[in-house]
Amino acid sequence: MLEKALNGSKKYGLWIAALLVVIFIAVLSYAKQCRLGLGVTGMSRDVSWGIYISQFTFLVGVAASAVMVAIPYYLHNYKKFGKIVILGEFIAVSAVIMAMLFIVVDMGQPTRVMNVILHPTPHSMMFWDMCVLFGYLIINFVIGWTTLGAENKGFAPPAWVKPIIYLSIPWAISIHTVTAFLYAGLPGRHLWLTAIMAARFLSSAFAAGPALLILLCLFVRKVGTFGPDKEAIQSLAKIVTYAMITNVFFYLLEVFTAFYSSIPEAKEPLIYLFAGLDGHNNLVPFMWVATILAFVSIALLVIPKTRRNERILPFALVSVFLACWIDKGLGLVLGGFVPNPLGHVTEYIATGTEIMITLGVYAVGALLITIFYKIVIAVRKQV
Repeated sequence: MLEKALNGSKKYGLWIAALLVVIFIAVLSYAKQCRLGLGVTGMSRDVSWGIYISQFTFLVGVAASAVMVAIPYYLHNYKKFGKIVILGEFIAVSAVIMAMLFIVVDMGQPTRVMNVILHPTPHSMMFWDMCVLFGYLIINFVIGWTTLGAENKGFAPPAWVKPIIYLSIPWAISIHTVTAFLYAGLPGRHLWLTAIMAARFLSSAFAAGPALLILLCLFVRKVGTFGPDKEAIQSLAKIVTYAMITNVFFYLLEVFTAFYSSIPEAKEPLIYLFAGLDGHNNLVPFMWVATILAFVSIALLVIPKTRRNERILPFALVSVFLACWIDKGLGLVLGGFVPNPLGHVTEYIATGTEIMITLGVYAVGALLITIFYKIVIAVRKQV
């Protein structure tokens, strides 16, 4: 079926070419990082995780969100999601690959990945995170490719794929839960030391991931010969609404606990994120933009009239996605390091090399999604 991705319009070819150019420049930037070391990044002794791990954390949530389509379709027989479910599975595959690439670039030298494989440490959360991510990648690729291949041939999916589909549902929960444990198990970082970290991760994942899926479905409907109907879109939009409300509620719980208890170590990371600390305020504008986008998106999605308006709906979904990305893709990781356990403030600013490598990894994900969706559109058109 891969040959179906080789044919397309001039715009399709230009889009692929543009992604390949970005990837090529990112490879050059990564070669520079490999040659000179992680000193070319903005990371330091006090801020040892930067934009790479931030994007890893966010993308694991995007990958886990595929379960929000799988549960209604496979467990509750909601047939309206029939055209969406395979699109969600291919988003999961692309997101997991991007997440794993961010881990590779964060390690500095790619050969260090072999240390995790050749010298496993079962007491490490990172080891288990690698296991569940790799397993989830295989599961979703097998499900998506097998069901699409069966559809291409005009047959029902083979019976052996059903147990794998059911396995993917708890597995999706596990990948973001284990990722949350990476943070919640660190007692020196008060922003992360919370029992509801996994719940926060899952709620934001179930908001951002389906929001991206709806946006891609609307795009597929526009450029392809098929697309989910309005009822399916609205059902998924309701899931985004409730997940986003839950996400904001959980965040406010953290704010209340920190300030009502008035424990300095609990308050200072939040003060740094939203007001600045000791004159350091690089993340303040981002966090307030995320806050505004979060509440605006909830207002637009809660009101049925605006949610059903497909001119307003994309704006609300983009707001959800950006709010979650700023929260998890910037604020969560970087805020956890400021101030450090000794109370010192060391800010992190990503370098051009880091940003270029990050764009390159996202370009790889966009290329994968483009290829997968092009094949799906071609198969559906043929059928």
